[in-house]
Amino acid sequence: HTLVQPHPDIMTTRYILSLSLSLSQTFTAWCNSHLRKAGTQIENIEEDFRNGLKLMLLLEVISGERLPKPDKGKMRFHKIANVNKALDFICSKGVKLVSIGAEEIVDGNVKMTLGMIWTIILRFAIQDISVEETSAKEGLLLWCQRKTAPYRNVNVQNFHISWKDGLALCALIHRHRPDLIDYSKLRKDDPMGNLNTAFEVAEKYLDIPKMLDAEDIVNTPKPDEKAIMTYVSCFYHAFAGAEQAETAANRICKVLAVNQENEKLMEEYEKLASELLEWIRRTIPWLENRVAEQTMRAMQQKLEDFRDYRRVHKPPKVQEKCQLEINFNTLQTKLRLSNRPAFMPSEGKMVSDIANAWKGLEQVEKGYEEWLLTEIRRLERLDHLAEKFKQKCSLHESWTSGKVELLSMKDYESASLMEIRALMRKHEAFESDLAAHQDRVEQIAAIAQELNELDYHDAVTINARCQGICDQWDNLGTLTQKRRDSLERVEKLWETIDQLYLEFAKRAAPFNNWMDGATEDLQDMFIVHSIEEIQSLITAHDQFKATLPEADKERIATMGIQNEIVKIAQTYGIKLSGINPYTDASSSRSSFVKHLVPLRDQMLQEEVARQQSNERLRRQFAAQANIIGPWIQTKMEEISHVSVDIAGSLEEQMSNLKQYEQNIINYKCNIDKLEGDHQLSQESLIFDNKHTNYTMEHVRVGWEQLLTTIARTINEVENQILTRDAKGISQEQLNEFRASFNHFDRKRNGMMDPDDFRACLISMGYDLGEVEFARIMTLVDSNNTGVVTFQAFIDFMTRETAETDTADQVMASFKILASDKTYITVEELRRELPPEQADYCISRMTSYIGSGAPPGALDYISFSSALYGESDL
Repeated sequence: HTLVQPHPDIMTTRYILSLSLSLSQTFTAWCNSHLRKAGTQIENIEEDFRNGLKLMLLLEVISGERLPKPDKGKMRFHKIANVNKALDFICSKGVKLVSIGAEEIVDGNVKMTLGMIWTIILRFAIQDISVEETSAKEGLLLWCQRKTAPYRNVNVQNFHISWKDGLALCALIHRHRPDLIDYSKLRKDDPMGNLNTAFEVAEKYLDIPKMLDAEDIVNTPKPDEKAIMTYVSCFYHAFAGAEQAETAANRICKVLAVNQENEKLMEEYEKLASELLEWIRRTIPWLENRVAEQTMRAMQQKLEDFRDYRRVHKPPKVQEKCQLEINFNTLQTKLRLSNRPAFMPSEGKMVSDIANAWKGLEQVEKGYEEWLLTEIRRLERLDHLAEKFKQKCSLHESWTSGKVELLSMKDYESASLMEIRALMRKHEAFESDLAAHQDRVEQIAAIAQELNELDYHDAVTINARCQGICDQWDNLGTLTQKRRDSLERVEKLWETIDQLYLEFAKRAAPFNNWMDGATEDLQDMFIVHSIEEIQSLITAHDQFKATLPEADKERIATMGIQNEIVKIAQTYGIKLSGINPYTDASSSRSSFVKHLVPLRDQMLQEEVARQQSNERLRRQFAAQANIIGPWIQTKMEEISHVSVDIAGSLEEQMSNLKQYEQNIINYKCNIDKLEGDHQLSQESLIFDNKHTNYTMEHVRVGWEQLLTTIARTINEVENQILTRDAKGISQEQLNEFRASFNHFDRKRNGMMDPDDFRACLISMGYDLGEVEFARIMTLVDSNNTGVVTFQAFIDFMTRETAETDTADQVMASFKILASDKTYITVEELRRELPPEQADYCISRMTSYIGSGAPPGALDYISFSSALYGESDL
């Protein structure tokens, strides 16, 4: 046997026919649910409305209005007239009938009749269903989704296949009347049983007639959407009373959401404030520690650590402080807008406390940097003095080497008369040399004393060396006097002395001393900080070089005496030992002085180059600072005018300010470059700059103030947007408020004095007495600052007219959810509120204290009052 498949067109026709029959059945039942209120009904929808009488009666029942009196005749034109009266009434309700005419209804056109009934259902049963400003169909669908959301195996996405298993209808009934259906016993694989259960319960207990056939729904691939919508709309109207509870729940959710967000912001503020204050508390002792290091290297490391603090560690904290102020202002604005009391931070964590702590930080910070630089200069001076001390000590110790042994010799005891005479003259020359070195010993002692006064770290070594030199000097003086006494005792034994040797020795002594001084001066260390200072040293060196020819003449003249001695010795046959017994002067010492001159020239020129490099660094820093400093000042002045200028909407201002802020941030590279030049200057030990009045500290402080000011200005506009949106004022109203404020902002600083504020209110139509104005001032200037800010002005202008939730409104909403009881149960909260909001209430509500309440009942009245009372934070 061959299985013959029906033709596709035949299948389509059967499907359409089944849908038409289902829709006709549903519409008939819907019409009868209303007509029975007038004591009648219809049997055949395409036949019973043809004369227009029951159609007019149906419209009167569902609208509650009277239609024109119907024509009583049975002629065709009578029927058309009655149908037209019905259609005219439908049109009068704002319904546009497309291609539906009275003749088609009178002639029994099924398609037109069903279309007309669907139009009536849409207008009178569905159109008024709107959830959150959606269309009627979307509103009904959203209502169904919300009501069935907690139920397993239910996912309402449309008005056809989402209803095939019957669970959605059962869930709607159970949500509003859990006593009618035990939802836990329903099965998804029993659609027929579920649908029939819903139909029977609805008809028996909810007065909703059976409009659909379970078999048609289950066996149809896609049930008729209009039929499902018609039937479901009956549930919406049956449970309309429950919508009051949903409205109340929505209001409570809105209020709780505001409270939760505000509490989160309060906790964030407390956390940020604690962390910032803790950082300041840890940082201040570090900056107050003024225990100096003993070496230049260690102090320079301290300076580098301070630079890291300024460049790396402090800038994020500046941003945190600014963000903390912005968060505080935003929170206070939100609290005002939601009719909540102002936020009072924990003791010691007010914005003013943080500002004072920050001020204290910057004060010790400034003093710390000044101390570092002073200590570095002191250590530089100490290192210089210590090196100079060592050099002078080395020169002196070199000169004294062997002098004690020389003075202790007993050579005069076995010397000849001439040798004794020579020893006497040699000793006189030594005394002259000794006196000449007295100045160096005094300089060594003076440098040692200065090193002690400046607290040099190795003062013990310095003092020991200085004491050794002084003790040795005293010993030399004693030995010198003792030898002189010994020589004088035998001076009578000496009768002949070579006068020329003596003259040579006397003349050579000062020249030797001059060469020693010249050697010391040429090897003397120096430290300078400017071109002028090094030029002064070069001038002094040039003057010294100018004296060299004269000194050379003196050397030649002195050596001429020696030549004369040789000549006399040759003349009289005197045998010379080859050395002058009175002096050790030699030309090699003069040569050494001449060798030191070009070395000194080189050192001075190298220092000139270093000072020229320092000068370039000064000019390089000054060139940038003289641009950046005025730029920051100009930007600060521009920002101060932004908040009071009217230019477009707040969103446009916000966009402009964000761009303005980005431009400022983009300028940061110039600050970083200036920081680099500043670091180079400090590393080169440059601490002054005559080419600019801007120091790095000035620029840093100005830059931080600029970033903070633009951020605060943006926050002010954000708060204005928040105020505008929350209070429901238009951009035009806001512009009017701003224009009035700007007109009376005489000083153009974003604030009005009380007199200007009074004049502003009078210009806006306020009749102010002294008492009333004093009351208003307590609202706009609660801290008695003596000025009215723009934000306070906006708050005042919108506060008394804006709609805000109150504690009484929230109590009334909870009373609806609690079915007029003075308490509410956990089950009622979980049934009517989303899980997160329900948990929030359950965790914060106190137990109900009163009679007649079940165990676990909660006090929603005290909870509602607490929402608008003082915060625990």
